[in-house]
Amino acid sequence: MEQKIHQGRNIKRFREMLNIKQEALAYDLGEDWSQKKISILEQKDTIEESLLRQISAILKIPVEAFQNFDEEQAVNLISCNFSDNAMFNNRIEVFNNNPIEEIKKLHEEKIALFERMLKEKDEMMARLEKLIGK
Repeated sequence: MEQKIHQGRNIKRFREMLNIKQEALAYDLGEDWSQKKISILEQKDTIEESLLRQISAILKIPVEAFQNFDEEQAVNLISCNFSDNAMFNNRIEVFNNNPIEEIKKLHEEKIALFERMLKEKDEMMARLEKLIGK
């Protein structure tokens, strides 16, 4: 039986790995989007390629990751490659650079900028409310 890739779940998985909230993704996608709409999107098996490309650009993750990542296959691959017997049969290479950490760092900077912008907006709103009140 062929395992079907769940693109919505993959978006959710990568979004959560990057510590990005549904609201932030909705904001980046534009005015037509909301947290609720992202939640519904993440329940869909398949997603239009144009939308996948948009999300790919925002999360800085290749479209193919959403289209091809299969958690069950990944778990099987890991368990097969790292079982006690496989350790003796396979050469294991360790790389120090971690692309997920790099992506996380980029998104933390983006979140910090977004939070500063929200704070400035709140301060501006408070000043406007004060002016209107006078």
